[in-house]
Amino acid sequence: MLHKLRDMGIRSDHFFIAGFASIGLSLASWMVSRTTEEAGIDRADRWGIFIGQWAPTFFALGTAMRVEETHPEVREREMREKEMMRGETKEMAREMSSRTGNTRMHTPT
Repeated sequence: MLHKLRDMGIRSDHFFIAGFASIGLSLASWMVSRTTEEAGIDRADRWGIFIGQWAPTFFALGTAMRVEETHPEVREREMREKEMMRGETKEMAREMSSRTGNTRMHTPT
C-alpha cells in the first residue's frame, strides 16, 4: 500500500500535515458544534473526539512513509522478494508440466 501511495506522489509530509490539520479540525468542530447545535456539549464532545481520532492514523502513516522514503533498501528488498516469488512460480509450473508430460506450459505472470 505504501508503494502505491508513494508512486501516486504522496509523501510523509502530506500525512503529517493531515495529522496536524485533524487536530485543528477537531478543536474547531468541537467549538462550532458546542455553540450552534442544540444537542449540547455531549454531541460537541463526540464530534471533537471522532475527528481527533484521525490524527494518530495520519501520524502513523506519515512515519511509515518516512521509513519508506529514507530507507530505499526496504523497497529494494521487497522488489527482490517479489521477483524471487515469480521465479519460483515459473519453476514450479515447469516441474508440473514435465511431470505430467504436458508440452504446453502456462506460466503465471
